[in-house]
Amino acid sequence: MPADSADGVGRRLKLIRGVCGWSQRELAKRAGVTNASISLIEQGRVSPSVGSLQKILDSIPLSLADFFALDVGVSRVPVFFRAGELPETAAGAVRGQLLGSDDRRLALLRRVFSPGQDGGAELSGRGGEAAGFVVSGQLEVTIGSEVALLGPGDGYYFDRHRPYRLRNPGDCDCILISASSPSRPK
Repeated sequence: MPADSADGVGRRLKLIRGVCGWSQRELAKRAGVTNASISLIEQGRVSPSVGSLQKILDSIPLSLADFFALDVGVSRVPVFFRAGELPETAAGAVRGQLLGSDDRRLALLRRVFSPGQDGGAELSGRGGEAAGFVVSGQLEVTIGSEVALLGPGDGYYFDRHRPYRLRNPGDCDCILISASSPSRPK
């Protein structure tokens, strides 16, 4: 079914609501509409007017243009990588690992310091790409309609035009090393 059909709008709204971590009731309350309205839209049983949809999106906040521009499908390019799948780029005190597909890579460095070793000083949008890997703890990552629970050594890589959410479901701190790239010219 086309993305602009009632079913497409409903699936898109449900996905975005999920990325925000809100129940239908929470979104309805924020938007000033009934819970039944949100439910019927998400089920594809009603097609909201432009004004009604705008009222709901204002509570997120998200413009109509951004709502329809988001890529909410399943990516054909992998977005999740397990520890054993990441190629090593260096060894020793500084170890690098690459995340991404063959034609689109982002290098991340994971530094390992021996006792007494001094690594010196370190200097630490929309669009572009994002990547990260979990050092310790657990991280639930939602990218579009894909969800994974990542643990130490696991990583993600995705286009930031897709909606995403990062959440710590555990009972201890999660340490994440991440990086992002600027938007690529089209």
